[in-house]
Amino acid sequence: MATSIQLRSNGCCPGLSKDCPSSLGFSSGRGSKVVLRTAFRFAGVKVGSTNWKRRAVPVCCDRTVCRSVEKDETVTQDLEGIASELSIVMKFGGSSVATADRMREVAELILSFPEEKPVIVLSAMGKTTNNLCWKLGVKAKAVIIMHIVHYDAFDIGFITSDDFTNADILEATYPALAKKLHSDWIVDPAIPVVTGFIGKGWKSCAVTTLGRGGSDLTATTIGKALGLREIQVWKDVDGVLTCDPNICSNARPIPCLTFEEAAELAYFGSQVLHPQSMRPARESDVPVRVKNSYNPKAPGTLITKERDMSKALLTSIVLKSNITMLDIVSTRMLGQYGFLAKVFSIFEDLGISVDSVATSEVSVSLTLDPSKLWSRELIQQELDHVVEELEKIAVVHLLQHRSIISLIGNVQKSSLILEKAFNVLHKNGVNVQMISQGASKVNISLVVNDSEAKQCVRALHAAFFENGFKDEAREDVVQNGSAKSSLFAANGA
Repeated sequence: MATSIQLRSNGCCPGLSKDCPSSLGFSSGRGSKVVLRTAFRFAGVKVGSTNWKRRAVPVCCDRTVCRSVEKDETVTQDLEGIASELSIVMKFGGSSVATADRMREVAELILSFPEEKPVIVLSAMGKTTNNLCWKLGVKAKAVIIMHIVHYDAFDIGFITSDDFTNADILEATYPALAKKLHSDWIVDPAIPVVTGFIGKGWKSCAVTTLGRGGSDLTATTIGKALGLREIQVWKDVDGVLTCDPNICSNARPIPCLTFEEAAELAYFGSQVLHPQSMRPARESDVPVRVKNSYNPKAPGTLITKERDMSKALLTSIVLKSNITMLDIVSTRMLGQYGFLAKVFSIFEDLGISVDSVATSEVSVSLTLDPSKLWSRELIQQELDHVVEELEKIAVVHLLQHRSIISLIGNVQKSSLILEKAFNVLHKNGVNVQMISQGASKVNISLVVNDSEAKQCVRALHAAFFENGFKDEAREDVVQNGSAKSSLFAANGA
């Protein structure tokens, strides 16, 4: 699929400048050309201890007048070669490239960063435009067309498990990706464009998919494999927000997050990022920046390994609706070992994952996600089977049509968060049916009725992120003799 870089002028070029405009085009099909306008400066450079050599590239216009333009090229043969050239990953989701006009705008957006040499990751191109090709025709006296290397993730080295609808990326992927991209770069230093979301099963060698939103995972995997400076995920919102804008119109962008916060947000309902996509970036400590392709000037959200949490209280509120809650009550739990193991072995045998858990001396409460974010839907017959198996060891209450409201923030200040949250819920007459605070130290989850959930989220967002609550919180902080600065400074609220 790789095609060599060829420079071709559309006009007579006796005085061709060394600063050459160019264009680069995109296609959604295999082996198709991708055209993108950019600029090259063919000047001799030396980076660190890397040695460079000159090579001549023929440039021809439509009158078949050809000239040579010298281009610098590295001669190093190790993986540092590609790392010194490719700088970032730029991933664009389906909504960003859903129409021909949007494709053209995204091409121009990529070209607005001439200092970068990106790896571009594309997910499905909208619901009805998967076969739409990008063609960016440019009329100019000297337009250079550059062919890029266009890959499917299936071919580039994404090695996965053989779970065909929700595959896991295996460790062998990282060296395979680096080797493939580096060897191709040595032959032709072209910009890679990768179709995300798919991989190759390690046993079957068949096409697998990474699950819903898996193109984010494609992007972060490439960032880790190549050790790039930054991973950019371009969406249709101004970064990760304090709340779902479809629920609360006053939701605002969060300037910065930790990988841990981002993972919790993704798992418990935020649609901005894939739940598993943070893992490769976190392991390699490559920052992830979430930006808006419809509003490129917005700063977006920067996700890093650590951030200053000393002044942070709440970061975001997320909602996961239509979950199922199970109350499991048994006096066998008192002073007995192995009871929880029996409970969770039932879920393991049935292949069902659990979201949140809360325990007491004689009961266990847990939630299940019927939408089965990870794979298939959880059907009613399976729920009935779960209850049937659990009733052999306990009294079981199946409660459906529930929602999880997750408060993502500085859980080291959980007392203040819970005080304010329960005050808001009490004023709105909402009863919390379960509360779970995990060891992540960034998430408190509350279970309420579906019918009350959106009302709760709006009220909580107004309390935590609007001026009235900030002023109240600041007064509490001063009266208690703790930090004088606003608890919300780190949230940009």
